[in-house]
Amino acid sequence: MAEYNHQEIEQKWQAYWEKNQVFNAQVNPDKPKFYTLDMFPYPSGAGLHVGHPLGYIASDIIARFKRLQGFNVLHPMGYDSFGLPAEQYAIQTGQHPAITTAQNIQRYEEQLKNIGFAYDWAKEVRTSDPSYYKWTQWIFMQLFNSYYDKKADKAQSIDSLIAHFETQGNARIDAVCDDDTPQFSAAEWKTFTEVQQQELLLKYRLTFLAETTVNWCAALGTVLSNDEVKDGFSERGGHPVERKKMMQWSMRITAYAERLLQGLDTLQWTEPIKEMQRNWIGKSIGAEMVFQVKGQDKLIKVFTTRIDTIYGVTYLALAPEHEYVQELITDDQRATAEAYVEVAKNRSERDRMSDVKTISGAFTGSYAINPFNGEEIQIWIADYVLAGYGTGAVMAVPAHDERDYNFAKHFGLEIRQVIEGSMENGSFPGKGGTICNSDFLSGLEMKAAMDKAIAFLEEKQIGKGKIQYRMRDAIFTRQRYWGEPLPVYFKDGLPYLIDEKDLPLVLPEVDKYLPTEDGEPPLGRAKDWVYKTADGEFPLEKSTMPGWAGSSWYFFRYMDPQNTEQFVDPVAEQYWGSVDLYIGGAEHATGHLLYSRFWTKFLFDRGYVSIEEPFQKMINQGMIQGRSNFVYRLKGTNTFVSHGLREQYDTIPMHVDVNIVHNDVLNLDKFKAWRPDLADSEFILEDGKYVCGAEVEKMSKSKYNVVNPDDIIERYGADTLRLYEMFLGPLEQFKPWNTNGIDGVSKFLKKLWKLYHNAAGNFEVSDAEPTKEELKTLHKTIKKTQEDLENYSFNTSVASFMICVNELTAAKCNKRAILEPLAVLVSPYAPHIAEELWALLGNKDSIIYASFPEFKEEYLVENAHEYPVSINGKVRSKLPLPLSLSKEEIESAAMADGTVQKWLEGKAPKKVIVVPGKIINIVI
Repeated sequence: MAEYNHQEIEQKWQAYWEKNQVFNAQVNPDKPKFYTLDMFPYPSGAGLHVGHPLGYIASDIIARFKRLQGFNVLHPMGYDSFGLPAEQYAIQTGQHPAITTAQNIQRYEEQLKNIGFAYDWAKEVRTSDPSYYKWTQWIFMQLFNSYYDKKADKAQSIDSLIAHFETQGNARIDAVCDDDTPQFSAAEWKTFTEVQQQELLLKYRLTFLAETTVNWCAALGTVLSNDEVKDGFSERGGHPVERKKMMQWSMRITAYAERLLQGLDTLQWTEPIKEMQRNWIGKSIGAEMVFQVKGQDKLIKVFTTRIDTIYGVTYLALAPEHEYVQELITDDQRATAEAYVEVAKNRSERDRMSDVKTISGAFTGSYAINPFNGEEIQIWIADYVLAGYGTGAVMAVPAHDERDYNFAKHFGLEIRQVIEGSMENGSFPGKGGTICNSDFLSGLEMKAAMDKAIAFLEEKQIGKGKIQYRMRDAIFTRQRYWGEPLPVYFKDGLPYLIDEKDLPLVLPEVDKYLPTEDGEPPLGRAKDWVYKTADGEFPLEKSTMPGWAGSSWYFFRYMDPQNTEQFVDPVAEQYWGSVDLYIGGAEHATGHLLYSRFWTKFLFDRGYVSIEEPFQKMINQGMIQGRSNFVYRLKGTNTFVSHGLREQYDTIPMHVDVNIVHNDVLNLDKFKAWRPDLADSEFILEDGKYVCGAEVEKMSKSKYNVVNPDDIIERYGADTLRLYEMFLGPLEQFKPWNTNGIDGVSKFLKKLWKLYHNAAGNFEVSDAEPTKEELKTLHKTIKKTQEDLENYSFNTSVASFMICVNELTAAKCNKRAILEPLAVLVSPYAPHIAEELWALLGNKDSIIYASFPEFKEEYLVENAHEYPVSINGKVRSKLPLPLSLSKEEIESAAMADGTVQKWLEGKAPKKVIVVPGKIINIVI
C-alpha cells in the first residue's frame, strides 16, 4: 500500500477489533482495573453531529492509554432508550416507540463504530430492554421495602421497622417519615387493620405515594420536571403547563441529604459542579416555629435561619399553593387574591426562583400573631415563596432580606430596622421591643442569640431548632407510555408489590400512546392490565418511571450485563468498583448525577454493592459550537451578493448549509440544487467566486451548521476527526468547529505515514542505531504525551506529535527504534493508522497489547554546551565543549581557540571569567 488510504485502513481495523473482541473486559484480579465511562446517550433520530463525540473521544483515548499502561480497562457503551421524544413520534405516526428506538440505536451504533471507539460492545445495555428494566423494577422494590434509620444513618429493611412497631410502637423509633405521622404503641399497632398498617408504613417507605404539586402538561399528557418547563410552557413543543396536585410516587432522597453533601468532599469533580449540588441540597441551620392565625384555630409553620430578627417581622408570606390559602382569604380580598393565585401557581418553580425583578402578590385579609411580642401582622400570598421548600411560608423581615424588602416596598408595607438590643442577654421585650441585629454581633454572639431564641421557642412549645435542606423528595412517576412499568398493584386503594418471580413486568400493548378519554395515563388503554393473586385480580399502576430511573444504576449493570439472577455479581462489582473517569455534560449536575449518588448509597446501605459513590473523577466536556455560513440576498430578488461586496447593496443575510461551502467559498451549483426556490439564483461575485460570511453559533439544524461526522470520516478519516476534535482546544472549553481547519490535521497523518515509507512509497524502516537527536525527539514526545494524558490535556499532545513528526522528517529518520514507540504513542488518538503501521513493523498482535513507551531522562540530558565567548563584553566566538569539563579545562580550550587568539594578538588576558554550562568572558 503506497498511499495512505484512510478508508481501507479504518474499515480493516474496525472489522479486526470486532472479530477478535479485543476490547472485551473480564474480571482479572491479577491486573489493576480502570473503569472509564461516558454519560448514557439518548439515541435520537437525528444521529450524531461532530459535537457529540467530543467527550467520547477523550474517554476512548484514556481507555487506550490505560491499557498500554497495563490496566484491565472496562469501557462500555449503552443507551438510555426510554424517553419522551420516541413517545411523541409514536403519537404522531402510530409506530411503536420500540421500533423507532431500535432504528435510532442502530444508526448511533454505526456512527460510533465508524469513529473507532474501543468499546466492549458485548456489555451494551439498553434501558428499554425488559432484561435490563427487570432490575430497575427490582431496585424500586427494594426502596419500597426500606426505610431510613436516623440512628444507624442508613437504610434498613422495612421488616425490621415492622418488628419494632410490634414490640415498641413508634415512640422510640428515630426514622425519616412524613411530618403528619402519628404516634402509636405496640398494642395499638396490633389492633390496626391491614389497611391502617399499610397506610402507616407508607409514611416511612423510601418510595411512597403522596399528593404532590406537579407540572401538568395536558397536551403531552404527562407530568414534567422543572427543567422541562420554561415560562409556563413545555420546552418540548411549547405547550401550556399548569401546576396541579396529583397522586404521585416519590423517593425520599431528602433522607440522604447530609450524606450527599458530605460525600462531595471525597470526589474529584470540578468545584462548580460540587457547588451546584451543594446549592441544590441547600443545607440551612435555623429554627422552625409557628404563628397563630388571628381568630382561627390555625398555626402557620415557618422555618428561618434568622430567628434573631424576629422583631423585624412585618408580614407573613405564603406560597400560592399553601394549604391554608383559600381559608385565609377574606371575602373583601377574595376576587383579587384568587385571581392572583390562579396565575401565580402555574408559574414553574424554576421561573419563580430565578425571577428577582417581577414583584407580585396579594393580601389575604387575615392576620397572624407574632409569638414573641403578640403583634398582629398581615398574611400575604407571594410567588417568591415556594410550596415545596421549607414550610411554604416565610416570616418576612424586609430590613434584612432583599426579596422581602422589594416586596414590602412595592406594596407599601412596613420596613422595620432591627436594632441592637438585648436578646443575647435572654430578655424578650414586648411589642415595640428590640432584638439584637446580627450586624452588631460576632459569629459567637449571634450563635448565642440564636440559642437563646430557640430555647424560648422550645420552652413555650411553639418551635424548635432545626436543620433544613432545600432539596425536595424526587417525584418518580410520569403519565407516559414509553417508560418502565412500576411493579405495583392496588388493593383497597393501597399499593402492594408484585412477586419478584413475576419480574420483569413488561410494557403492555396499547391502541394509542395517548391518555385515555377520562384522563388516565396511556397504560389505562391496555387490556387486562391487572395483577392476579390468590385473592383475586387487582389493577396495576398505570404511570411509568421517569427517565432518570434506568440511568441511576446503569454503571453497575455494565459490569455484568448478562446476569439473570442478580443485577450485578458481587465479585464483578467489588473488582470494578467506582467509575474511575466519568465524562459528560455539566447540565446533569442536579439530576442524573444526584440521583445516581442517591441510588448507589441506598444499594450500599442494603449490602448490594461495596461502594458509596459511583463516579470518583468526572470531567465535564465543553461544547463544540457550529460555524455558520451566510449568503446575502439582494432585497426582493434571487440575486446573492458576495460577502466583501455586501455593503454596496441593500441585502438580507441568510443561513446557508455549511456542507456546500468550502473555505468560506460557496459551491454555486450545489447552492442552486439545495432548495427548489434557489434554482434560478444569480450571483454577484468577487474575484470570480462567492465568499460567504461566517459566525460562531450553537450547532443546530435551523442554522444549517450541523456537520455530520460520517461526511468528515468519508472525506478525511476517523483518525483525522479524533485528532482534530482534541486539537480544537482544552476538553472543558467551548470551541467552534471549523471544517476549514481540518486540513492541517489530515496533512499531519499523511506526513506520519510517510515516515515509515521510502520515496517510492514502499514501507521501509531501518534497524540502524538512532542518533542522539532522534532519541531526544522521541523521549521529549514520550514525556509530554504521558504528562498530558495524566492531566487530560489532549490538545497539547496533538501539537507535540506534530512537532515530533516534523523533527523526524527533517532528520530523515526511519529507524525502527524510534518509529515503533512513536506508533504506540499516537495509537490512543489515531488508532487505525497506528494499528496499520504496527502491523507493517512486523507485529502480529494488535497494538492494544503493546506497552506505553518508557521515558528515559538520560536522552534529554545535554552532554555538551555551546559556550558564547565574549571579549570585552561582545560575543566574538562560539565554542562547543563537553559539560563534563572543569573550569580550568574550559579556560584552556577557550585560550586555544583561533578566534580568541586573533583578538588577543599575543597578549595575556587581564581576566577570564568562566561560568560552567553558560558563558566564557575574557577581558583584555
